[in-house]
Amino acid sequence: MSNMSKLNGDHIKLAIQKDGRLTEDTRNLLRTVGLHFESYKQRLFSICRNFPMDILYVRDDDIAEYVAEGIVDLGIVGRNLVVESEKPVEEILPLNYGHCSLKVAVPAESGITSIEQLSGCNVATSYPVTTSRFFAERDIDVNVITISGSVEITPALGVATAIVDLVSTGSSLRLNDLVAIDNVLDSQSTIIGNRTSLADKQKAIIIERLLTRFRGVMAASEYKYVMMNVPSASLEYISTIMPGLKSPTVLPTADADWMAVHTAIREDVFWDAIEELKKLGAQGILVSSIEKMFV
Repeated sequence: MSNMSKLNGDHIKLAIQKDGRLTEDTRNLLRTVGLHFESYKQRLFSICRNFPMDILYVRDDDIAEYVAEGIVDLGIVGRNLVVESEKPVEEILPLNYGHCSLKVAVPAESGITSIEQLSGCNVATSYPVTTSRFFAERDIDVNVITISGSVEITPALGVATAIVDLVSTGSSLRLNDLVAIDNVLDSQSTIIGNRTSLADKQKAIIIERLLTRFRGVMAASEYKYVMMNVPSASLEYISTIMPGLKSPTVLPTADADWMAVHTAIREDVFWDAIEELKKLGAQGILVSSIEKMFV
């Protein structure tokens, strides 16, 4: 990698995917946590203008190795690649985007419904380490064939009886008349760390500052901020429905029969809670997104 001498020796180094399915979301995350840097496709690295960190753009297959070897201190990569690499890195924090799964899939008309039926068969995959471990742990003897290109086509070509491939929406499986019969691994983007860097006092301080920013953005994405007017008579029960992080903020209004309530509520229970609140007479319900939250 040319011009590496321009990187700041007092900075931590973060490797991210140069070009791929996680690239845009990763850059957006870095900007959301307040990092200022330039990024162009031809760039090999960027220096953050407002944080002691340099960003390296590399192939996603190389990120775990770069972290393990100490070339960089941190990396953001799909967990599927971390597991496949078997590199001695620390998985620090899942980042809640890039969700996908490694699935065992077979032709829809094969009549195969369980992985036990694959004993003695060829299984094609771009993830031979993870696939071999999966079947070995279940005492199923298969012949794992490593494919670097389009894995989905191998059953139609007679190369393999089944595949193990990364699935996000499942559309690629359907297009190739394949159905998933088992789950090998759930994956999402994750931040990984070099163990020596994490043990270094100076670097650990900078890393923790960065992780605090990530946690604040991730926590905020799981909540909505809700403001409403509620009947005073229903306040106690409404507080049990929407407790907030500890308890809701309750303010008096000009009308003694009504109180103003402000709270944060988890996204996964939001709609059910709103329906219940309306039944209890809540009015003027205002909902807004939370940009960052620290608990």
